[in-house]
Amino acid sequence: MKELLEEFYKSNNFNTKGPLSVAVQLTNAFRNLNFPLRPEDFLTEKGGQVKGLGGPNLKKILKEHGIERILASEGARTSRGSIENMRAYMAFLNSAYEAGNSIDWEEIEAFWVEKVRNYFDAAPFTLNLDSSQSVKSIIQNLTTQALERQRQVVGVRYLGIMLQHLVGAKLELIKGNETVIHNCSSNNDQEIGRTGDFDIGEVSIHVTTRPTESLLNKCRENLNANRKPLIVTLDSGVLIAEGIAADLNIKDRIDIIDFYQFIVSNIHERSWFDKDSRQAHIEKLIENYNEIIDKYETDPSLKIEIASGK
Repeated sequence: MKELLEEFYKSNNFNTKGPLSVAVQLTNAFRNLNFPLRPEDFLTEKGGQVKGLGGPNLKKILKEHGIERILASEGARTSRGSIENMRAYMAFLNSAYEAGNSIDWEEIEAFWVEKVRNYFDAAPFTLNLDSSQSVKSIIQNLTTQALERQRQVVGVRYLGIMLQHLVGAKLELIKGNETVIHNCSSNNDQEIGRTGDFDIGEVSIHVTTRPTESLLNKCRENLNANRKPLIVTLDSGVLIAEGIAADLNIKDRIDIIDFYQFIVSNIHERSWFDKDSRQAHIEKLIENYNEIIDKYETDPSLKIEIASGK
């Protein structure tokens, strides 16, 4: 059965926190049921959510296995993909049962708990602090790692999350002891009182890997509210944003900055172009970033480990 579970886990991309939360909780819920399992029995009255999923329930199950960390605060209850994940997992179990496989719920739960542990133990990104490299190259190496992991783990936008929190870490360097309000990467920009990923003074800062018309329309809303929109994006996104802004007749009213320039120029300026000070500022940037990840994200593999440089 373990081989079948492994195959299902890989082919259905059950390697992120949402699907893992669904698998852990449903495995526990299925224990006292008879086959075949029916999806309609696990849909809420309006059919928009999976019945029984929740943060406290997930936390309780994992705690029984000695896992104290939070996998998903909502327990995947509000995840749009939870219904599809439930149907896929249920179909897999029904198929395995019909094929004559022994369904040992203890074994199945142990399998998913181990996958949760693997998720938490995932290696962080690595920053090689090599003084022979440019600051831009050092940061680009990080974003390349994020993009590669994003290709391997479907459904998690590692690059976008990294960009958002590196920008937040830089803002903390600039603001010092003044408060910079951070948010989990999954939070909606248009929460009450929030006009961008970061609201600093009269500026609404939007961080994105690829600007869209929807984002530029948010910038237009910022302008209508007498705020100054600032887009921080990858170099390839600058031209895209400028083109959309031109179409919306707001190009001369918004600032669009390349992400690498946004990070690199600040490090050089604050270090007064001194090698030792520059390295210290990079380390402080990463320290701030890791603290943000600890506080606002649930995936520790988003953190950055500094390797010994030259």
